[in-house]
Amino acid sequence: MSAFPARSCTAFAGTRLFRHGPLAEVVLAVKAAIEAGENVLVFDDASGRLIDLDLRGGDAEILARLDIPSSPATPVPNAPAKGRGRPKLGVVAREVTLLPRHWDWLAAQPSGASATLRRLVDEARRRDAPQQQRRAAQTAAYHFMQALAGDLPDYEEATRALFADDRAGLEQMTAGWPPDVRTHTLRLAFGAGDGLES
Repeated sequence: MSAFPARSCTAFAGTRLFRHGPLAEVVLAVKAAIEAGENVLVFDDASGRLIDLDLRGGDAEILARLDIPSSPATPVPNAPAKGRGRPKLGVVAREVTLLPRHWDWLAAQPSGASATLRRLVDEARRRDAPQQQRRAAQTAAYHFMQALAGDLPDYEEATRALFADDRAGLEQMTAGWPPDVRTHTLRLAFGAGDGLES
């Protein structure tokens, strides 16, 4: 199973945490549970969304069908031949549309347009990373809550607290929820409860 990337996911049997860990490991446990009559849902920890699994066939067939996106560095079969650029550095040529004043400014930069654009993008990524990570965590928690906690008490108030970045409010609104649902919601939203059992 080490050939599969460690895409982290969490499986729930009803409101009980069933399994947590890499997708390739969880999917086989889920298959056995479903064959034993349990109803199990699997959530992607990065997005909080449900993962649709095709559990037909043997273990090897199931693992071969896993929809695990390849990394950007993985070559794509039948990809067109590489053209100009610096492929060893991972440079990818794409079209950028700018206004004339932007092109004029880029042309005046000593390092050239491409290097300047790369530097500006890197600066923006560093500057905006905490806000983007915060939004991604809120969105993942929201997707999970929507799927598993939508009918639970104080759901709307919990959602408002989540997007207000109010941890105390979210903890208060989820206090009456099943413990595993509450713990996983807080884990996705704020990184709490990382010691989940698998």
